[in-house]
Amino acid sequence: MLLFSALVAGSFSLGARMAREIDPGVLVLLRFGLAALLMVAILRASTGRWPTVPRAAWRFVVLGGFFGFYFIMMFEGLKTADAVSSAAVFTLTPLMSAVFALPLLGQRTVLAVWGALLLGACGALWVIFRGDMPALLAFDIGTGEAIFFVGCIAHAIYTPLSRRLNRGESAGEAALWVMVGGILLLLIYAGPRLAGVDWAALSPLVWITLAYLVVFTTAGTTTLLQYAALRLPASNVMAYTYLVPSWVVLWDMATGLTAPPGIILLGVGATVLALLVLLLRHDVAAI
Repeated sequence: MLLFSALVAGSFSLGARMAREIDPGVLVLLRFGLAALLMVAILRASTGRWPTVPRAAWRFVVLGGFFGFYFIMMFEGLKTADAVSSAAVFTLTPLMSAVFALPLLGQRTVLAVWGALLLGACGALWVIFRGDMPALLAFDIGTGEAIFFVGCIAHAIYTPLSRRLNRGESAGEAALWVMVGGILLLLIYAGPRLAGVDWAALSPLVWITLAYLVVFTTAGTTTLLQYAALRLPASNVMAYTYLVPSWVVLWDMATGLTAPPGIILLGVGATVLALLVLLLRHDVAAI
C-alpha cells in the first residue's frame, strides 16, 4: 500500500496536466484495454497458462463499473481542480470505506481508528479549501473537487466489495477481470467517441501519461489493491491513501512545479499523522 500511494500520486500529477486534452471516458477505456493485455501477458508468463473466465463473471462487471466510474470522475475533476486538492479529496476514501465495510463485510472499526480517520479527513478538508477558513465554514467547494468526490464514493465501495465478491481468485487474476468488466461497460459509454478523437493532435504528454497509467496505475495499483484488500481491513487498506497528497507535492516539485503554500502543507501533515496513528495500532503494525 505504500507503493500503491506513490503510484497513485503520479496519476494526479500527470493527469492534471493533460485532463483537458482527451475525453476521460476514452482515456479510461484505452488504459483498461492496454492494461488488460499487459496483465494477460504477465499471468501467462508467471503461471504458464492463459487466464480462464472465472465463475460468476458478473462480479467483475460490477467491480469494473465502480472502478471505471472512479477513474472517469477523477479525470473530469482534474479539468478544473489541481493535483494536490484532488489528492486530498482522495484521502476521504478511508473514512467512507470504513462506513461501507460494516454492511458489506461486517467489519467494525474501533474508536482509535475512527479518530485517526477523522483526523485525516480534517487534514484533507483543510487542503481542499486551501486553508481558507471562511471558505471551509461556507463549504465553498470547487466544481472539480465535487465531481471527484462522487468518484471517490465509488472507490470506497469498491474496496470492501472486492473482498466480499472474491471467490479464491489471485490478486493478478482479479485485477485482470476487473479491467475486463470495466472495458465491457466503457465500450457502451465511451466506445462511440473513439472515432472522433484526433489522435495526431494529442500532445506527447498524453501518451506519456497513458503509458504511466497503463503500467503503474491500472495494472500495478489494481493488483496491489486487490492483494491488500484480501489481507487487511478495508479502512486500513485505504488509510495509506493519506500519503497521496504528500507524494503529489513531491511529484510536482520533481517535475518543476513549486510546492503549495505552507498553510496548505499543514493539512498534508495532518493526513500523514493520521496514517502514523493507524500504523502504531497493533492490528496494522504487522503489515
